[in-house]
Amino acid sequence: MRWRGGRRSSNIDDRRGRTVKRAAGGGGIVLIGALILMLLGGDPSMLLDMLEGGGGPVIEQTGPVRRSAAEDEQADFVSVVLADTEDTWHALFDRHGARYREPTLTLFTDQVQSPCGFNTAATGPFYCPGDQNVYLDLGFFRQLDTLGAPGDFARAYVIGHEIGHHVQNLTGVLSSVHEQQVSGRGDANALQVRVELQADCYAGVWAHHADRQRELLEEGDVEEGLQAAAAIGDDALQQRAGRAVRPESFTHGSSAQRVEWFRRGLSQGEVAACDTFASVR
Repeated sequence: MRWRGGRRSSNIDDRRGRTVKRAAGGGGIVLIGALILMLLGGDPSMLLDMLEGGGGPVIEQTGPVRRSAAEDEQADFVSVVLADTEDTWHALFDRHGARYREPTLTLFTDQVQSPCGFNTAATGPFYCPGDQNVYLDLGFFRQLDTLGAPGDFARAYVIGHEIGHHVQNLTGVLSSVHEQQVSGRGDANALQVRVELQADCYAGVWAHHADRQRELLEEGDVEEGLQAAAAIGDDALQQRAGRAVRPESFTHGSSAQRVEWFRRGLSQGEVAACDTFASVR
């Protein structure tokens, strides 16, 4: 990716180096949250009821911050990608007569406290509607490498996916789906799959405009993004964990579905192309 000369976002909340711990009593609930969301990029709002009232107080401490040059470069990369998503979504919202409110991206180390609860790095990157923040531990990028999805655009795809959840929050999709899940008016997992696939498609929409308008992508970047989408499909992760593939348990979609919807957004560049609620194969 041609990112080094790009604009840096002012919406980075850098909490790296802060130690956040929950007092005894809440570990079980945190573990449940981590298990549900470990497949990447879930909407933590559906866990709010589970997290409420669980565990003791959260204690935050700030100690000496030790950061490598490589990690600071990754943080710089995240800031550039976030800025580029801002440019894309401002333009797309303006086109439809709406206003895009920029989210904040919070970088943390190991644990973080948000309106969506206490989470560890095991949760993976997530979006919290309660404060309109994306939360990311840079260590997740190493996990992508081990999953067979290396490269800067694979990492950018993850950020684009989480920003896709922010778009869903602004357009009312997340609140509508959450209401259906809580009321039992739809299969909670199937609804969540549609949410995640739409966020994949929105990541593709961003990449489409980043390439066409700002020439951000280089040769091989698209393949990196598609490889990342395939690597984090529910079926791929279940197989990697040595478990049987159980489609009824999917919360993010199969590898084929994630690739399909990311590719659709990438090729068409239109929000209208991302209506996963109309049809998901």
